[in-house]
Amino acid sequence: MLTLDSGPDGAVVISGRLDAAQSEAAQAFLDGTSGQVVLDCAGLEYISSAGLGVLLKTQKRLMAGSGRLRLTRVNRHIRDIFQYSGFDKILEVDSAE
Repeated sequence: MLTLDSGPDGAVVISGRLDAAQSEAAQAFLDGTSGQVVLDCAGLEYISSAGLGVLLKTQKRLMAGSGRLRLTRVNRHIRDIFQYSGFDKILEVDSAE
């Protein structure tokens, strides 16, 4: 199960599992964002390659319009996935620690 919602501080709050089954819904939600987007990942439990693709597509779209995607409160497990895949060099990733 995955939930995406707008947080009180303007960040997009994501929680649950961002996998192939949820990637279409996640992409649809993120396609509605623009500018400088902060993705609060404190509740993100798992991300698959399909989920990474959603983030990459969103980052590319935002950068084309002078925006960017910044991930905050990323736990160690998810941060390790970003490092192993090289996504920590593509996306701005702030740790939860």
